[in-house]
Amino acid sequence: MDRSQGDDYRIWLIAGPTASGKSAYALRLAEKIGGEIVNADSMQIYAGLRVLTAGPSPEEMAHAPHHLFGVMDAAVGWSVGRWLEASTAALSEIAARGNPAIVVGGTGLYFRALTHGLADVPPVPETQREISGLLYAARGETEFREILKPLDPEAEARIEVGDRQRLVRAHAVAIATGKSLTAWQTDTKPALQPGSWKGVVLDPPRADLYARCDARLAAMVEQGALDEVRAMETRGLDPSLPALKAVGYREFVAHLRGETTLEQALEAARQETRRYAKRQLTWFRNQTPDWDRVPAGAVSVP
Repeated sequence: MDRSQGDDYRIWLIAGPTASGKSAYALRLAEKIGGEIVNADSMQIYAGLRVLTAGPSPEEMAHAPHHLFGVMDAAVGWSVGRWLEASTAALSEIAARGNPAIVVGGTGLYFRALTHGLADVPPVPETQREISGLLYAARGETEFREILKPLDPEAEARIEVGDRQRLVRAHAVAIATGKSLTAWQTDTKPALQPGSWKGVVLDPPRADLYARCDARLAAMVEQGALDEVRAMETRGLDPSLPALKAVGYREFVAHLRGETTLEQALEAARQETRRYAKRQLTWFRNQTPDWDRVPAGAVSVP
């Protein structure tokens, strides 16, 4: 086992946009330093959509211990707080075994929770949550974002497209408390001690990233993503559940219902994936400016 530079840090945070090669990079690092991998992707938490969410394969998971991948049923929605509790427990167990940990994923709020902490936001009255939800339903996401922007511009910018739950929460918190969710989140304590971790962002050129996104979507179809979506749809789950917001899910459902051809579904999924990747790139560039940057497809690890 090579413990050269990798031994300087006991916790590595590997972030980046979808299709940037995070999982492969984390696996190489884990093999090099004898580390264990912890999931920081909000979609890969759920069971039943491994291919669609680009979760690690059984073969990849055999190369290093993996934690928090496919551990929750899609009928249950996980919050950032629940992930933070589970991930810090996993990190403590890994540390007790004397191993380094590699936290890898594309969900920026998960990394922020680790490095900045979670805010103790006062409870929001149910009536305000309902009012905010009705406003979203009446105006649609685009107009709702314009309403949210003057109340909490940072939240509007960082919340991903289609994430109704977080958009509505940000609006409800701002109205009910008179203070933005972002302001509440600023007054927090980090879960990880300063100096105990190192952050790395895979930061590919946009054109290269989009090409990788397109290629991976085609591979997902060949590997059974449609079968995953078909099986999930037979359960009749509430479409507002977080797991069913996975990029590509809605587009493939439309195809399975006969509303689009497979090529039309793929093209719509390509466009949505690119928009998602663009927002991730922007988030990590704005929120993690002091983390090391690594080109996509890098073959070497520290």
